[in-house]
Amino acid sequence: MSGTLILLQLGGYVGLLLWGTHMVSTGVERGFGAELRQWLGRRLSPPGRGARLRAMMIGLAVTAVLQSSTATGLMATSFAARGALDLAPALAVMLGANLGSTLITQALAFDITAMAPLLVLIGVVLFRSSADGRGKNLGRVAIGFGLMLLALGALGRTLVPVETAPPLRAVLEALTGEPVLALLIAGALTWACHSSVAVVLLIASLAASGVIAPAASLALVLGANLGGTLPPLFEAGSGVARRLPLGNLLVRGAGCVVALLLLAMIAGLLAHIEAAPARLVVNFHTAFNLVLAVLFLPFTDRLAGLLIWFLPDPPRPADPGKPIHLEPAALDSASVALANAARETLRMADMFEVMLRGSLEVFRSGDRRRAADISRTERVMDRLGAAIRRYLADIGDEQPLDDEDEGARGQEILSAVINLEHAGDIVANNLLEFAARRARRGGGFAPQELDVIAAMHAQLVESLRLGLTVFLRGDAALSEARRLVAQKRLMRRMEAEAADTNVRSLQGAAKGADAALAAGVDSGIFLRMVRDLRRVHSHIAALAYPVLERAAEGGDRDGSPMRVAATADAAEKERAAAAGDRR
Repeated sequence: MSGTLILLQLGGYVGLLLWGTHMVSTGVERGFGAELRQWLGRRLSPPGRGARLRAMMIGLAVTAVLQSSTATGLMATSFAARGALDLAPALAVMLGANLGSTLITQALAFDITAMAPLLVLIGVVLFRSSADGRGKNLGRVAIGFGLMLLALGALGRTLVPVETAPPLRAVLEALTGEPVLALLIAGALTWACHSSVAVVLLIASLAASGVIAPAASLALVLGANLGGTLPPLFEAGSGVARRLPLGNLLVRGAGCVVALLLLAMIAGLLAHIEAAPARLVVNFHTAFNLVLAVLFLPFTDRLAGLLIWFLPDPPRPADPGKPIHLEPAALDSASVALANAARETLRMADMFEVMLRGSLEVFRSGDRRRAADISRTERVMDRLGAAIRRYLADIGDEQPLDDEDEGARGQEILSAVINLEHAGDIVANNLLEFAARRARRGGGFAPQELDVIAAMHAQLVESLRLGLTVFLRGDAALSEARRLVAQKRLMRRMEAEAADTNVRSLQGAAKGADAALAAGVDSGIFLRMVRDLRRVHSHIAALAYPVLERAAEGGDRDGSPMRVAATADAAEKERAAAAGDRR
């Protein structure tokens, strides 16, 4: 067989190994990423004694399931960036994640290639027969494992005739005498492949075939560990997001320096434990990360302080319409990217609340400068909403949201963004314009009209807070979602009372022969403003619809069947009413 053909076969099998690794990690994350992220957040939130050890073990467990230390690191970075997790426990999570990523190499280093066809068959059956996204993703995981085993077996068979090839042997003998060069080559390969698991398994295959000496194989493993820290670091979009991957790079870099100096001694010690070359590689990979976790776990607080000093919190952008949380590096992890989009949506909601509060001041005083500020905020909201929509589209491009929960969450965020944009348009372009026209025609609002507007405005602010609670907590805020929709009836009642107030004012103005007041009342501006306030509330109440609909579809186990039916019927009626309001 020609050397060119052998190289092509080796490249193809390495590509198959990489693709199998990708299928396993993405399949687990798409099927269970949202639950793992929620579980990770709940388990990491309690501080106290033993928090660092608990964080490390949690990182190990999550990565063992996800088979991607990068995904675990992105989750920890997301919690740390929003203040839900300090950097020190996030570093502990990363130490555990590094150790967890070695478990798959331990399992696949055994000769279980005979299971590959069975795993692929099971995966195809699951993928083709499952109607839900989770079953399909389990099938994807099984196919990925089968492809990895097939690739490893084929690599071993292809490398047998290569052992005696003089050119390759000369190159690999040169690596044996140059451990630093071996480390750099493996680091570059891992950075290009974005998978330390696949590269370590490739090194194990080379070692098992006798193509590479034990000392050189260990140097290559060090390079794979170092190279695995580079993609998250280079892809981070801000200094805060770079802290965790930089800390991981510093930890592994320090470990590589020490291990290179002791490489011969380490190879001898591990050979006494298990002499098989492939086992030597994977055992060293596990031992290296275990020693780093034990040595650096007590110093995560100091390392966190150093990283914060080196990468301080950036100042808020001068342009408020520039996104803060939409990290491009998180697009590989749909659950983390969706959390980032949700955080940016909350920024929009904060801007909208500022607009609401300012609008009441404009109604009372007619302050034109304040009205201009509100209009500028509305334009900023539109730009931020456009950025969030583009980011959600990018999530679908990088990692399709074929998981039911992730797809539903993406639709909820998109719906919230659109409703906030529409509500902001009504405040800035309708309500403020009506207020200005009323000021020009009648000199302002009557006291009783201001009382109605203030009452409806207070109801809007309270409903917005309820809506954001529902948006954040999801199905856990079912009672708040019901309260929010129920408040639409209150807004309708307040609108009817406003109409009565308007009629009484018109009658009083006619009896008093006050032509100016009668013209102001009869213009209908007050009633149009009341209508638009109710339209704003309809957009806020729309935040509750997804939760109510899921409760109705799931049977709402906390309530009776009649209550479930009432909830579903109410949600449908309110949605239809909201559509009418918007028209």
